[in-house]
Amino acid sequence: MTKLTADIEANLELFIAETCQNKLVWGLRNEEGWLACDSSEFEQSEVMPFWSSKEDAKHHNVEEWADFEVLEIPLDIFVEDWLLTLAEDGVLIGTNWNESLEGKEIEPSDLAKLYLAKVAN
Repeated sequence: MTKLTADIEANLELFIAETCQNKLVWGLRNEEGWLACDSSEFEQSEVMPFWSSKEDAKHHNVEEWADFEVLEIPLDIFVEDWLLTLAEDGVLIGTNWNESLEGKEIEPSDLAKLYLAKVAN
């Protein structure tokens, strides 16, 4: 059972809380690379979805994404390497997409700031 709801801000908060607790981020990858889609919010932008739990990532590992594998990324590598690279590439982060494929699309630098704020508290 997923904890994700239609409230994308709450799902973002859950993403930060759970990834900080578990020290893992989950994504979908196939032989061609990590899953990335066109942004639904920003024209000419690409978004890469990630989840805070393996179960929620697996929930999306169906239909057109069935050939992807659910893989974990250690949080420190995600924050220190991935967010920098994705920011340079202009790719947005999709956090905890729900069953309707709705989720907060956020700049990697803004996500890094949320992690810094969490660590500071």
